[in-house]
Amino acid sequence: MAAALENELEVDNEDYYSLLNVRREATQEELKSSYRRLCMLYHPDKHRDPELKRQAEQLFNYVHQAYEVLSDPQSRAIYDIFGKKGLEVEGWEVVERKRTPAEIREEYERLQRERDERRLQQRTNPKGTISVGIDVTDLFDRYEEDFEDVPGGGFPHIEINRMHISQSIEVSIYTSQFGEIRIARYKLAMREVGTFGAGDIRGPLFGMKVFRNVTARCFVTAQWGLQFSSRGVRPSATTMMARHLDQNTMGYLQWRWGSQSAMTTSIVRDTKTSHFTLTLQLGVPHSYLMMSYQYKFQDEDQTKVKGSIKTGFFGTVVEYGAERKISPHSVLAATVSIGVPQGVSLKIRLNRASQTYLFPIHLTDQILPSAVFYATVGPLAIYLAVQKLIIMPYVRAQKEQELEKQKEDSASEIARRKQEAEASVLLMQESVKRIIDAEESKMGLIILNAWYGKFVSDNSQKRERAKVIDVTVPLQCLVKDSKLILTEASKAGLPGFYDPCVGEEKSLKLLYQFRGAMHQVLSGDTEPLKIPKQTHRINSET
Repeated sequence: MAAALENELEVDNEDYYSLLNVRREATQEELKSSYRRLCMLYHPDKHRDPELKRQAEQLFNYVHQAYEVLSDPQSRAIYDIFGKKGLEVEGWEVVERKRTPAEIREEYERLQRERDERRLQQRTNPKGTISVGIDVTDLFDRYEEDFEDVPGGGFPHIEINRMHISQSIEVSIYTSQFGEIRIARYKLAMREVGTFGAGDIRGPLFGMKVFRNVTARCFVTAQWGLQFSSRGVRPSATTMMARHLDQNTMGYLQWRWGSQSAMTTSIVRDTKTSHFTLTLQLGVPHSYLMMSYQYKFQDEDQTKVKGSIKTGFFGTVVEYGAERKISPHSVLAATVSIGVPQGVSLKIRLNRASQTYLFPIHLTDQILPSAVFYATVGPLAIYLAVQKLIIMPYVRAQKEQELEKQKEDSASEIARRKQEAEASVLLMQESVKRIIDAEESKMGLIILNAWYGKFVSDNSQKRERAKVIDVTVPLQCLVKDSKLILTEASKAGLPGFYDPCVGEEKSLKLLYQFRGAMHQVLSGDTEPLKIPKQTHRINSET
């Protein structure tokens, strides 16, 4: 059943809440009130015309189905989580319907965690790194006279000084059943992972990693490895203990034994907008103190800027850089490193799914202002040019293709919804006349014009008419006691509505009359709306 649910988690286009025009938190009384009103509107016995009677029966059954699902707590919980298709999965009637809504949600969250773990495993298994070191010191520090008599000596010499490719695979080789039981009861677990790597510059690597939760706030990992090289087999071991200091802060204590033994202590604070790290390492051959800070912009590209300072026996290094998501599965980062005695270097990193591509570029052995300037401005200028000339046009073309494909795939569904909406409008005519008469008698709420869809600029009236639909009658039918209330849901699911522009941003534009005065409002597709309001009133001068 879990596999079936995983394949059927897509929410159906037909929104029961939108159809009944109720909140997702609606009470049973609110559901019943809306259901009764729509039953009076669509009841087949109210229509004598055979065609209208057939359409009314179809819509009446649809409304009854929506109410039947939402009025039952178990069915409603399943619908809220899995959508309409979740109700069709075999097994619910045997097991889940005996559970409370809270237990059903817990079951869903458990399945979600399992899917996340599988996705994480797919991202990290296997992992690969390709690194290409480039030496361009001849660009910034060279003797021109040395090359006067050498053919081609006028051009700076750029060379690839190192390159390596590594690939590793991690597979779970043992999971303690006792550990799994203790996860539920004592928040303790133990898991072992085998690691095999090939292609590293030091030779193949075989290792094993163990993870264990000690308490709810503390865990320990241990890793052993054997590195096979031309000089023999080199064993190594690493042990790390981590503890949650508060909600956003972790403390780490790590001991590493092998060719580069060290003891490392770190404090890491990670929040929604920043990431701070303070690290002290004592070891052979490197001991250092490092402090780094990263600021996270709240944009869809997940842009980050970072800076760090690292000082130790080897000298002092200052680094700064930026990172940005350039596609759904790719992240590009650039870091400038300035140090004594290392000089100036630029590191470009591209993460693509589980593969990492590194390009460390050594610019100078000394700190030269020209090298720092070009290392900072050069990558930024190249990125902006590539982004504007290549990436943005490509992404725009991809989105247009996806939108066209989405329209083609949903064409038959939209045609069906359009036919239902037109039938619904015909069935509303008599009710709307009665509502208008009642509202006019008390100078109440009269919907003069209502349009739903995508609105464009005034110089594109033809396109605008093609992408909006008239919803005056359906909205007038929802008026009750001189009020119109629309809940926080897509209005495409309301009776008499359909989606005129699939995949595009839509709005609802209303011109209405209340107490003899004209009012106008423009509302977003999923925004709640309540009229009349004084702020919607149109000035007499206007």
